Amino acid sequence: MMYLLVLGGLVLLFIGGEALVRGSVSVARKLNISELVIGLTLVGFGTSVPELVTSLQAVERNAVGIAVGNVVGSNIANILLVLGLAAIITPIVVHPRALARDGAIMIAATLLLCGLLWFDQFGRVAGFLLIALLISYLVFSLIADQRRHDATADLHKAEGESVEAGYGLTVGLLIAAAGLVGVVIGANLLVTGASTLARSFGISETVIGLSIVAVGTSLPELATSVVAAFRKRADVAIGNIIGSNIFNILGILGITALVRPFSVRGDAGAEAMAGDQPVSIIAAMDVGALVLSAGLLMLFVMTGRQIARWEGAVLLLGYALYMGMTFGLIPAVNLLPGA
Repeated sequence: MMYLLVLGGLVLLFIGGEALVRGSVSVARKLNISELVIGLTLVGFGTSVPELVTSLQAVERNAVGIAVGNVVGSNIANILLVLGLAAIITPIVVHPRALARDGAIMIAATLLLCGLLWFDQFGRVAGFLLIALLISYLVFSLIADQRRHDATADLHKAEGESVEAGYGLTVGLLIAAAGLVGVVIGANLLVTGASTLARSFGISETVIGLSIVAVGTSLPELATSVVAAFRKRADVAIGNIIGSNIFNILGILGITALVRPFSVRGDAGAEAMAGDQPVSIIAAMDVGALVLSAGLLMLFVMTGRQIARWEGAVLLLGYALYMGMTFGLIPAVNLLPGA
């Protein structure tokens, strides 16, 4: 039964997420909203809705490991798995200047998340700060893109144009509403199934969140990137993934902390205890993989005009190694003393 819950949840999250994005974009176009605005807001946020709803429902059920692991694992999977697979299909031509600004913001948001994890600061003040930073980023980007019309603006416009949706206002609203319902139901099924799966096999909820749940909520990005790769427009997928990673950190964790503050220490699970002292449910290895994946992406983007197939293979190998260490199949090396 738990397998059906997980599978059903993943399917509904994927279908619901796709419907929500396409329906919302269709409505936006009918209201004459520019493709630039659509690409910067609806596409990036829409593909992150499955992560948002899943994390909210997980925290509501005190499954903090699933909630935080979902965000951390999704950001890792977006780069190592999704972009790695897209680059294997076809080398991704990139324009460093188009990705420099958003890439720098993604790195900054990733480092901010590391700080919040280290000091365990996920109260309402931190939630408000994260949301304020997200709004500031969106407002600044919209103003800058509309004024300059540079390579970054062209990329955001292309992200909006990449979504095929022309259903009209009424049908678009119905599709978006149906998609949202699907996401909510799918997230509920996934969290229930994932929690049961973790208990049944004696695996921590955090590991399930970092792996199965994270990959499941990243399916919209995976589908978008693979299709873009086959169409020789995978550069748009990179912009979408960078935007999604920014939304995941600032938006999802911000909203989750604001709605229901949580702690990544002192979880009821045994995995969060070292003797009598609570430790973070997100290990140093996970933080290292998060930072390394973001660093590798920017290194590949800034040092060449494309992400070659061999670089995609490096990303995929990195994800395989990370999953192997996460499930204990490969010995993990602690990068931090005492971690």
